Amino acid sequence: MKKGMLITLEGNEGCGKSTQIKLLYDFLKKKGKKVFLTREPGGTPVGDAIRQILLDNKNKSLTPVAETLLYMASRAQLVEEVILPRLKKGEIVLCDRWSDATVAYQGFGGGLDVKWIRSLADKATQGVHPTLSLFFDLPLEIGLKRAVSHKKADRMEMKSLLFHRKVRQGYEWIARHDPKRFRRIKIHEKDSIEAVHEKIKAEVLHVL
Repeated sequence: MKKGMLITLEGNEGCGKSTQIKLLYDFLKKKGKKVFLTREPGGTPVGDAIRQILLDNKNKSLTPVAETLLYMASRAQLVEEVILPRLKKGEIVLCDRWSDATVAYQGFGGGLDVKWIRSLADKATQGVHPTLSLFFDLPLEIGLKRAVSHKKADRMEMKSLLFHRKVRQGYEWIARHDPKRFRRIKIHEKDSIEAVHEKIKAEVLHVL
């Protein structure tokens, strides 16, 4: 039996995951937990190289199938090289995105078969499943505006509003079908970073 715990954060662009996952990491460290922070795609030298391909605006011709296989390749490397060894040591692994993102982005957004994506994910992850996944539920247009306000938009952020609406529908579908694991964190435009952090802490402490 694996002794550790995988917690993942999900959501549309600009929802605040990157900020909140660092705060959660610091919170768990202060509580004396052995915790490791990583992200998808990336987290390994191979994964980081794949990330460059996936997010580079020059690669506009990438098809949803090609995207899916690249994400899965990065994920497989991350599981083998980083996540499994740390779970076996009893650590808490925090990951910015997981295979739920592939279901939402390439499945619902890109129109690919969700069963096929999930079948690939089972092999890529060696059966590793998150104990808890937090879905950052921020109004779509607000998130997209935030995403491009502080940096140059990457290839995924540049996709159409219709695409991102389909992605959100994907996340909502997952939330309906797996409500125990996939927990919705409702975020309002004027919520402070600390207020969102408190909502996240409540969910994480519940599973701990």
